[in-house]
Amino acid sequence: MITVRCFAQIREILGCDTRELLPAHTPQCAADLLKVIAGARTADLPKPLLVAINCEHASLTSPVKDGDEVAFFPPVSGG
Repeated sequence: MITVRCFAQIREILGCDTRELLPAHTPQCAADLLKVIAGARTADLPKPLLVAINCEHASLTSPVKDGDEVAFFPPVSGG
């Protein structure tokens, strides 16, 4: 099972903060995973989009596997 966590705008756009996907539906990379959970709303997500896999920075092309926790979040700025 892959656990997906969405933060800030992404959570609001997709309407959920956590989802779990069964291994039979495991995508190859983070971008594929995003397409599965966002569907047609992918175009509404902020760009660029940040990704973390198992609490480590990753990219949309990073592979995902059963047991991973994947987080999607918008860029953060502050002062």
